Amino acid sequence: MLKHLKSLSGHQNPVYALDNSGKDGIFFTGGNDKGVVEWSLEKMSFLKVLMPVKSSVYSLHYHNDQLFVGQRSGEVNIFDLETQTVKTSFQAHEKPVFDIIAIPSKQEFLTASEDGTVGVWSLTDYSLLYRIPVSYDTVRSIAISPDTQYAAFGCKDNMIRIYNLKDYSLVHTLEKHTLPVTSVQYSPDGKYLISGGRDAQLNFWSLPDYEFQHNIPAHLFSVYGIAFNPVLPYFATASQDKSIKLWGAEDLRLYKILSIEKNTNGHTHSINKLVWTPDGRYLITIGDDKLVMIWEWE
Repeated sequence: MLKHLKSLSGHQNPVYALDNSGKDGIFFTGGNDKGVVEWSLEKMSFLKVLMPVKSSVYSLHYHNDQLFVGQRSGEVNIFDLETQTVKTSFQAHEKPVFDIIAIPSKQEFLTASEDGTVGVWSLTDYSLLYRIPVSYDTVRSIAISPDTQYAAFGCKDNMIRIYNLKDYSLVHTLEKHTLPVTSVQYSPDGKYLISGGRDAQLNFWSLPDYEFQHNIPAHLFSVYGIAFNPVLPYFATASQDKSIKLWGAEDLRLYKILSIEKNTNGHTHSINKLVWTPDGRYLITIGDDKLVMIWEWE
């Protein structure tokens, strides 16, 4: 199971954004500080500030030696990790950018914003291809199905909207959450979609029909992150209730709770994001307590 390995300090303010890199043991964080930070798992330490930013960083996404940075101002920066320079910056939205994801098979990337739209951009020249009006309110999170045919958007109006990536047509609207949807994630085997919300619930939707299957009252407050282990049949959830929970991906059973309340190490404030390292060995979590925590599979 998971055990606490190290708590890394360095941020002066809450940390909101996190992603791996293409290099073993290197990951990135961003938040309410004025910079994006690079970390080393090998050294268990802060390496450097990659780039300064003008406003809080709400989203980070690594793709093909580039780091996509979404800001509270609505600006997106693309940092080239090879040349260590900002390749381009542009005003993607009028309001904060909450999620960014690349779709390499289409040579496109998506940005989700508080303005209720999703931007579809070219990965080759970063031009805007389409702007999809998804919701009248915030689009908080994006998940791409394993077959890259569909995108799920978690929205502040309590809905999950499923779009066909071929023509960006709306194919399903999923209604089950009673409060805003804060996280969405497809299972790696393509059997189901999980959604988490401010209602502290996890909802499970079967694929390919997106029928509602199952509900778990998973946390006490908002579910801010859902992450499947890339190697083992487990997924982890992180919440505003300061806890991390480990679940079986097949039996949906709760296997472990990591929180100060359970007398394990843990965050003292809301946990905002979590990712597994590509080898599935470590879980990385970030939160409002300004800390980056590393958890090891044993």
